[in-house]
Amino acid sequence: MKKLKNEAKLVKEAIRIGSIYVEKRGVCHFESTDSSKKKSEYIYRLLVHDKQIQPLPSEQENEPNIKHKLAIWLHKQLPEGHDLLSD
Repeated sequence: MKKLKNEAKLVKEAIRIGSIYVEKRGVCHFESTDSSKKKSEYIYRLLVHDKQIQPLPSEQENEPNIKHKLAIWLHKQLPEGHDLLSD
Protein backbone atom coordinates (compact mmCIF):
# COMPACT_ATOMS: atom_id res chain seq x y z
CA MET A 1 0.00 0.00 0.00
CA LYS A 2 1.65 3.20 -1.19
CA LYS A 3 0.97 6.25 0.97
CA LEU A 4 -0.54 9.27 -0.73
CA LYS A 5 0.89 12.74 -0.40
CA ASN A 6 -0.92 14.42 2.52
CA GLU A 7 -2.66 11.15 3.41
CA ALA A 8 -3.37 12.20 7.01
CA LYS A 9 -5.04 15.42 5.83
CA LEU A 10 -6.94 13.51 3.14
CA VAL A 11 -8.23 11.04 5.73
CA LYS A 12 -9.34 13.83 8.05
CA GLU A 13 -11.18 15.58 5.21
CA ALA A 14 -12.65 12.27 3.96
CA ILE A 15 -14.11 11.63 7.41
CA ARG A 16 -15.55 15.16 7.51
CA ILE A 17 -17.10 14.87 4.04
CA GLY A 18 -18.10 11.25 4.62
CA SER A 19 -19.92 12.27 7.80
CA ILE A 20 -21.94 14.80 5.82
CA TYR A 21 -22.68 12.12 3.20
CA VAL A 22 -23.85 9.67 5.90
CA GLU A 23 -26.13 12.25 7.48
CA LYS A 24 -27.60 13.40 4.15
CA ARG A 25 -28.38 9.77 3.34
CA GLY A 26 -30.26 9.67 6.64
CA VAL A 27 -28.65 6.46 7.84
CA CYS A 28 -26.74 7.74 10.86
CA HIS A 29 -25.82 10.80 12.88
CA PHE A 30 -22.35 10.91 14.40
CA GLU A 31 -21.84 12.40 17.83
CA SER A 32 -18.80 14.53 18.65
CA THR A 33 -17.69 11.79 21.04
CA ASP A 34 -17.58 9.11 18.33
CA SER A 35 -14.06 7.97 17.52
CA SER A 36 -12.48 8.50 14.12
CA LYS A 37 -12.11 4.71 13.88
CA LYS A 38 -15.87 4.24 14.28
CA LYS A 39 -16.65 7.03 11.81
CA SER A 40 -14.17 5.83 9.20
CA GLU A 41 -15.42 2.24 9.40
CA TYR A 42 -19.07 3.29 9.06
CA ILE A 43 -18.31 5.64 6.17
CA TYR A 44 -16.24 2.92 4.46
CA ARG A 45 -19.06 0.37 4.78
CA LEU A 46 -21.66 2.82 3.46
CA LEU A 47 -19.46 3.76 0.48
CA VAL A 48 -18.97 0.06 -0.30
CA HIS A 49 -22.73 -0.53 0.04
CA ASP A 50 -23.43 2.40 -2.30
CA LYS A 51 -20.82 1.05 -4.73
CA GLN A 52 -18.73 4.23 -4.46
CA ILE A 53 -15.56 2.26 -3.63
CA GLN A 54 -14.35 -1.31 -4.06
CA PRO A 55 -14.35 -3.35 -0.83
CA LEU A 56 -11.12 -4.54 0.70
CA PRO A 57 -10.61 -8.30 1.04
CA SER A 58 -11.98 -9.30 4.47
CA GLU A 59 -8.52 -10.26 5.77
CA GLN A 60 -7.28 -6.73 4.96
CA GLU A 61 -10.12 -4.84 6.65
CA ASN A 62 -8.28 -2.96 9.37
CA GLU A 63 -8.13 0.67 10.45
CA PRO A 64 -5.05 1.72 8.43
CA ASN A 65 -6.33 0.11 5.22
CA ILE A 66 -9.83 1.53 5.65
CA LYS A 67 -8.44 5.03 6.21
CA HIS A 68 -6.15 4.62 3.18
CA LYS A 69 -9.16 3.60 1.10
CA LEU A 70 -11.06 6.71 2.26
CA ALA A 71 -8.06 8.89 1.39
CA ILE A 72 -8.00 7.39 -2.12
CA TRP A 73 -11.76 7.96 -2.46
CA LEU A 74 -11.40 11.63 -1.57
CA HIS A 75 -8.26 12.04 -3.70
CA LYS A 76 -10.25 10.94 -6.74
CA GLN A 77 -13.10 13.34 -5.92
CA LEU A 78 -10.99 16.48 -5.59
CA PRO A 79 -10.63 18.83 -8.55
CA GLU A 80 -7.22 19.26 -10.16
CA GLY A 81 -5.17 21.90 -8.37
CA HIS A 82 -6.87 21.44 -4.98
CA ASP A 83 -4.65 22.30 -1.99
CA LEU A 84 -4.66 18.72 -0.64
CA LEU A 85 -3.28 17.43 -3.94
CA SER A 86 -0.40 19.87 -4.23
CA ASP A 87 1.39 19.98 -0.84
